[in-house]
Amino acid sequence: MPFQLRIVRGPHAGVDRRDLRLRIEAMMRARNLDTEEVSFLLTDDKQIHKLNREYRGFDKPTDVLAFALSEGEPMPNSEGLLGDVIVSVETARRQARTAKRPLVDELAMLLAHGLLHLLGYDHRTAKEDRVMRAETTRLTDLADLAAAPKPRAKKRPASSHNEETTGAGKRPTRAKGKASQTARARLNA
Repeated sequence: MPFQLRIVRGPHAGVDRRDLRLRIEAMMRARNLDTEEVSFLLTDDKQIHKLNREYRGFDKPTDVLAFALSEGEPMPNSEGLLGDVIVSVETARRQARTAKRPLVDELAMLLAHGLLHLLGYDHRTAKEDRVMRAETTRLTDLADLAAAPKPRAKKRPASSHNEETTGAGKRPTRAKGKASQTARARLNA
């Protein structure tokens, strides 16, 4: 699934590129977007404010913008190109603080929201809003699972060549004799 994640106008504390890539991959996989291309851009309020003013006529920063290539006149050679999702990390950080949740959760929600706009979802009516919120939640839940640390198998303690077990429940004893002396001599050589 081809996508590009760019993080500009940073550094942005608390933004982990690898974690976000795992989340985006999970969301795109969940929507069966195996061949469609999407560009994700994380930026600051200044840049998103400029884009919001230029393309939407709102003279203020916003949290997320989505520019679907399927809107308007089809572009030549645009087959498989969905569009661009742009997120303001600064606005996301303020919203996360207000909602008392981690920045990564807010970013994932905004990335999912923008992706859904590229796919034609909207929230102009109460019904559309319910549908979009439910799908956003589904995508962010899958993203959380994809980015969660995987449990590691417990390592068994390595057995020493110098010890032998004397039976269940008994402590190992040091092996005595010529074999253990030879092993020690090799280690010390």
